[in-house]
Amino acid sequence: MTTYIVSVFDKPHWRTVLTTKDKVEAEALEQAMVQDGVKAQIEEITPKVKRR
Repeated sequence: MTTYIVSVFDKPHWRTVLTTKDKVEAEALEQAMVQDGVKAQIEEITPKVKRR
């Protein structure tokens, strides 16, 4: 299952604001921050499938 991490740029680093498994929630938060003039990004993390 993919995890979405929403981060904002807080000089000199990116700071995580939200970690969720809900893509719609992550995109909504990112859009709200961008509209407020904040530099934001969404990172998707998908766990690798272990094969034996």
